Amino acid sequence: MLLRAGRLAVDLAPHAGGSIARFSVDGVDVLRPMAAADIDAGRGNEAAAYPLVPFSNRIANGRLDFEGEVFRLARNWPGVCHPMHGDGWSHAWTVAHADGQVAEIVYEHERAGAQGGWPFRYRARQRYCLEADRLVVAMAFENLEDRPVPAGLGLHPFFVREADTELFCRCQAVWRTDAEVLPVERIPVPAAWDFGTSRRVNEVALDNCFDGWDGKAVVVWPRRRLRLDLEASEPFRHLVIYVPPAQAYFCVEPVSHASGDVGTLPLGPGAVRTGEIVFRLSDL
Repeated sequence: MLLRAGRLAVDLAPHAGGSIARFSVDGVDVLRPMAAADIDAGRGNEAAAYPLVPFSNRIANGRLDFEGEVFRLARNWPGVCHPMHGDGWSHAWTVAHADGQVAEIVYEHERAGAQGGWPFRYRARQRYCLEADRLVVAMAFENLEDRPVPAGLGLHPFFVREADTELFCRCQAVWRTDAEVLPVERIPVPAAWDFGTSRRVNEVALDNCFDGWDGKAVVVWPRRRLRLDLEASEPFRHLVIYVPPAQAYFCVEPVSHASGDVGTLPLGPGAVRTGEIVFRLSDL
C-alpha cells in the first residue's frame, strides 16, 4: 500500500505485522527497506518499522505480573528465550481506510492464554498521514476487557546507518542490561552513551532503554545533507536505542515504558491510550 506526498513515499505492509516496508525521500531510503521475500512471507520483524503493542522489548522468562496476578507468556521470537516486542508485529492488520496520503489499519487481539499468548483482548490502530515534509504515525490501544489491562505502545524504526550518521537526543537515565538484554540497574546517562550533543552513531554499541526523554530526537546524514526530526507525544517518554555492531541500520524507538515494565501501565475497561510520532525531513 503506497502513500505519496511531495518528495516522500511510504510503502505499508498491513499483512506483515502492520509494518512500514519502506520510507524514502526522492527515492532514497530513510529506513532500511524490507526485502520482497519478507514482505511476501509476512515477516513483520524484518520491516523498516513495526508497531510495539502491547509491550516493548523483553518480558523476563515470560512472567507478567499485573495487579496481583501472574500470567505466563510464551516465547515469540527466533533465538530469544524471553517474549519480545508484543504481538502486533506478528499478525496481519486490516485496512480500515486508505486514500493515497492517509491510511488507517487495525488489529484486534483475542485472548490467547492457553497458548501462552497475550491474555487480554484489545484493539490496536495505526493511522499514517503523509505530508510534503513529514510522516505522522498516530497509534491507539483500546482495552476490550471489562477489567484493567496492561497497555504499552511503541514504534520500532530501523534507520539507515552510514559512517557519518549522527544522532541527537536528551535523556535523564538509562538501564544497564545483562547478557540477555534484561534491565538490571537504572543509572544516570554516562558520557559514553550521551547523545545530548549530536554525535556519530558508530561511536557506540547499544541495546538499552533510556528514560526521562523529552520526546525529541534528530538524525542527520551529513553526506546526504539530510536531517530527520523525530517528535513523539505522551506516553512516549522512554527511548530504546539499538546500535548493533557491523549492521547498516540503527534503531531509535519511542516507547511508553521501560523494558519489561508494561505491568505498571494499567488501562481501564473500554479506555483508549493514544500517542503520536512525527518524522519530519529537511535538507541541510
